Amino acid sequence: MTSALAMPGLFDTTPADGPRAGLPAGPPPPPTAVPAPAPGREGRPVRSATRGATGRSAEPAPPPPPPSRTVVQLLGAARDELRAAQAEDEPAERFCAAHLGALRAAAAVLALRARTKRASRPTDAWTLLASVAPEYGEWAAFFAAHSATRSAVEAGVRGRVSQRDADDMVRQADLFLALVTRTVAGRAR
Repeated sequence: MTSALAMPGLFDTTPADGPRAGLPAGPPPPPTAVPAPAPGREGRPVRSATRGATGRSAEPAPPPPPPSRTVVQLLGAARDELRAAQAEDEPAERFCAAHLGALRAAAAVLALRARTKRASRPTDAWTLLASVAPEYGEWAAFFAAHSATRSAVEAGVRGRVSQRDADDMVRQADLFLALVTRTVAGRAR
């Protein structure tokens, strides 16, 4: 799996040169002609096997909007935390920074799939992630299981995290960020 830090493009927020960067300048290609549908009985379009679908050639659905600035900023912050974790020598600090990077990646997913309904009681991000994006349920369970360790490190307890624990957290956070980045980039197409 590719590292999230090696995925160019999504975090670039600078405006591209020209109307469509990377594409040759000039007039847009002419639209292609779509043949008229063959009429069925009484001039109606022929219905396909799918309920309610007609034999008309449907235009492709418009692409979804690009991810919001908030989502891109959260992914950028997650990437920065992961870089800081990879550069850190102290295992407890590596662990904490990697876990925080994963938390920011989870926040990006939550921002992408935001709903206006408010919960009646406070819910942690990992529980919310599992309910809003069930495909991330195992990731949410993994990171939730390590939240207490991160809290202990932030409170000053340093002896709970070994070098291996820190390396494992960095690796898992990197994989999670790469998956979230791909999901966000795939939705922007």
